[in-house]
Amino acid sequence: MPRFALRTLVSCALLCALLPARAQDKLDMLPGEYRDNTWQSDSERTAEQSLQDAIKRLESSQGAYGPGLSEQMLSLGLALQKHQRHTEAVSAFKRGVHLARINSGLYCPDQIPLLQAQVRSHIALGQYAEADDLQQYLYRVELRALESGEERANALVQQANWQFNAHRLGLGWQGPGRLSNMWELYRRAFTDILEAEGDTSPKLLTPLWGMLRTQYLVSEYRTESIAPGGGMNPSTLSQDMQRFYGDRSENYERGTSILAAIYQVQLSNHGEHSPEARQALVQRGDWALWNEQDEDALQAYRLALAELAGEDAAQASGETLFAEPMPLPDLDGLRRLPPAVSAEQGNILVEFAVDARGRVDNLERLDDNTELDDTASRLLRELRNIRFRPRFAGDQPVATEKLVRAYDIEQ
Repeated sequence: MPRFALRTLVSCALLCALLPARAQDKLDMLPGEYRDNTWQSDSERTAEQSLQDAIKRLESSQGAYGPGLSEQMLSLGLALQKHQRHTEAVSAFKRGVHLARINSGLYCPDQIPLLQAQVRSHIALGQYAEADDLQQYLYRVELRALESGEERANALVQQANWQFNAHRLGLGWQGPGRLSNMWELYRRAFTDILEAEGDTSPKLLTPLWGMLRTQYLVSEYRTESIAPGGGMNPSTLSQDMQRFYGDRSENYERGTSILAAIYQVQLSNHGEHSPEARQALVQRGDWALWNEQDEDALQAYRLALAELAGEDAAQASGETLFAEPMPLPDLDGLRRLPPAVSAEQGNILVEFAVDARGRVDNLERLDDNTELDDTASRLLRELRNIRFRPRFAGDQPVATEKLVRAYDIEQ
């Protein structure tokens, strides 16, 4: 894609992701005062004591606000964090941030690693609201402290990933402003990388995929205040809602432009017949089908199939992509169905058909686990509403009958 085309993408307002701890992780990450730390090795206890002694010496020689203390507090906090003593680690990180601000200014870069580490400990403790608030402050610090380029682009992507995860978790404020912020953060990261690396850099893919995920979330966001016929005049909406309303009106075109850019980057780095380029074409078809643009979807799928036609390895890839219906979106972080398992492993068993347009039909539950009725009802409701990439025979989408799927779902 020419450079000016990518700039057009930007001008149209164009995971390390901090993921929540798993349930078992949360059980393992108890505050320090409830843990038995006798399992620490002698060397680990000695190292921790050495850090404590170094802090006391600095306090004695430089005072309670000595300039070297913030770095020592970071080291101490990381040592505590390593042993899952997160309550104590948070206290160390907080003090380190306070000292850094006193010695180097309100938005000094010295506090960035302290803030990042503090967020990790809040997540480990299940304190997601505190982590969310701290992420907002961290972003303000990074925005002022980091110059444009790869370092700031990484910070922007990390912050956008946080917004993505917070939205998917239903964490804190869930207004449309979070989605608009997510989009803007990925867009700015894209711009920084474009300026530093050029329009064929594979580093562009990280913000581009993030922007695409954001557009999927924008497309499915529902609220009475922006629904068609809802009676809301855009002039009466909040600034966040107005921005979202504008973003929503360009949703399909933005997603299509993002996927065109992804395809061009993959083409430049891997070649025309590469799996990466073909996958980008398939994703273009998925996006069109998700948005009820069936003709656009069919065109993109046929382009991918045409590339698959002449190569044995490619045909094997095509059998994976088009051999059976695939629920959409087929993107990490956005899949709406749990992974299917064998009938022996599953506790909910369903049978259904998928027509040539990717619509579910003849859905039936086959298991008799009555204790899972509520969970099964939600799963069936999701299946009825979902769109599938249909199976293809040659270059034609075809219906698939009697698909049997098992899922292992907790009550």
